[in-house]
Amino acid sequence: MNHAQSRSETVLRYVSGEALLSRSDEVAAEEPLEIWIEGHSVAVVMRTPGHDRELAAGFLVTENLVQGAADIFDITQCGSTTEDSVVNVTLRNPQTFDPGKLTRHVFSSSSCGVCSKATIDAVRQSFAVIENGVTVCAEALLQMPKLLRSKQKTFERTGGLHACAVFDLAGNLHAAREDVGRHNALDKLIGHALLTHQLPLRSQVLLLSGRVSFEMMQKALAAGIPIVAAISAPTTLAVEFARESNQTLIGFVRGDTMNIYAGGERVLTRPSVM
Repeated sequence: MNHAQSRSETVLRYVSGEALLSRSDEVAAEEPLEIWIEGHSVAVVMRTPGHDRELAAGFLVTENLVQGAADIFDITQCGSTTEDSVVNVTLRNPQTFDPGKLTRHVFSSSSCGVCSKATIDAVRQSFAVIENGVTVCAEALLQMPKLLRSKQKTFERTGGLHACAVFDLAGNLHAAREDVGRHNALDKLIGHALLTHQLPLRSQVLLLSGRVSFEMMQKALAAGIPIVAAISAPTTLAVEFARESNQTLIGFVRGDTMNIYAGGERVLTRPSVM
C-alpha cells in the first residue's frame, strides 16, 4: 500500500521584484478512504493516507457504534494498489449494527464534519456527560503546544496538516496524529486509543492545533476526554456543548496565556483568579 502523506510538486515561486523560479514543493496528500461496516458502505472520508485502520476505529467510536475494542472482530484494509483506500470492519456482534443509527451522511470532506450530521440534537444525546474531577496545572497546559509541534513532521514539510495529541495530567505527550482534516486527525487519535485498549481517556488532555468546533467537542466526549485545549479559537456551539457536557474547554493556548471557556475548576493556577 502507498501511504505517502505528502508528495513533491513543481511550482512557480514568485518573490516581489524577481523573476519566477521553478522549484519543488512538498504538498500534503489528500485521498478518499471508504469505510465499510458489515457489508454496508457507511462513509467516504477525504483524508491524509496513513493510520487508516485507526481512522475507521475512531469513526466507530465517535458514531457511537462501539464502546470498546472487544466490540470489533476485525478491521482490514484492502491490500491491492487499486483498493487500498477501502477499510472493512467486522463487528463481534453484527446483529447490533443498525445503519440507520449513523448520524453522518455517506460523504465527508476533509474540512467538513459537523455539516454532515443529520441532527445536532441526536449528537447531543449520544454520550454521557463527564463526571470526573481531574485537574491539570496551567503551566503544564502552556507547554503542550511545543510538544505537539515536535511531532508534526509532515506539517514541517508541507505546512498543510492539522494535528492533535493526548497528554496525561502531568503534561507528558502519549500520542499524536496529523491529517489534512482536523476531525480525521482526532478520529485517528481516538482509534489508536481504542485499538490499544486505552478508552475511555478519562485522565487525559486533548490538544488541537486548530479551532475547536462542536464536532471536535463531541468526538472528545465520545472518548471520555474531560479537558480539551486548542491553539486556536472555539466556536459558540463548542462552548455551549462543553458546558452542557461538563467538559473543560480552553482556547488560544499560546506563549504564556490561554482562555478558559468552560470547566475552569479543572485548571490549577498558583495565584487566585481575579
